[in-house]
Amino acid sequence: MSSTLWPWMTVAGLGAFHGLNPAMGWLFAVALGLHRKSRGIVVLALAPIALGHAAAVGAVLLAVVGFGTIFDPTILGRGSGILLILWAAGHALAGHRKRVRIGMQTGLIGLTLWSCLMAGAHGAGLMLVPAVLSLCVTPGTGGELTASTSLPVSIAALAVHTGTMLTVIGVISLIVYNQGLAFLRRGWINLDVLWSAALVTGGVVLLAA
Repeated sequence: MSSTLWPWMTVAGLGAFHGLNPAMGWLFAVALGLHRKSRGIVVLALAPIALGHAAAVGAVLLAVVGFGTIFDPTILGRGSGILLILWAAGHALAGHRKRVRIGMQTGLIGLTLWSCLMAGAHGAGLMLVPAVLSLCVTPGTGGELTASTSLPVSIAALAVHTGTMLTVIGVISLIVYNQGLAFLRRGWINLDVLWSAALVTGGVVLLAA
């Protein structure tokens, strides 16, 4: 039971972690709400933010399933582990200099695109690969990764991840909107180091598996 449960807990935990990161959207939702002086805009902005994030993460998971039907799961895991570590190095060295900029007059489509690009640039989907591979490659599948079994599992993992992220982003957005941006100077932390560490941890897990 515990070996089956921990990957789902990891997927949900990463959803909460991604939601906690202002770079994934809640800071934009708050800024947009303050700019237009509307709490409703804050809530409305959550949908395109979650949709864009889910699209970026889903694309990675779909690629994993696709490559998993061609390559041996062990080779796929090792390759994903190396990619995670390289992505972490790139994020640590230059991630803060590569911000996707978009104005406060953007519509829902622009916000969806921004969220998708940000999640992709930060390697949000790559973080889920260790947990999803663990769910897809089980003794019941004979140690193989097949589209018929992996695709439904990946979709479920994406739903859990996005739902958790959306919940966290919604709560934080409304709290910060009500408290004002001064709240950030009193009680927030820089998550860039933790983000890079999470990428490296995922890579090490895959290489050690």
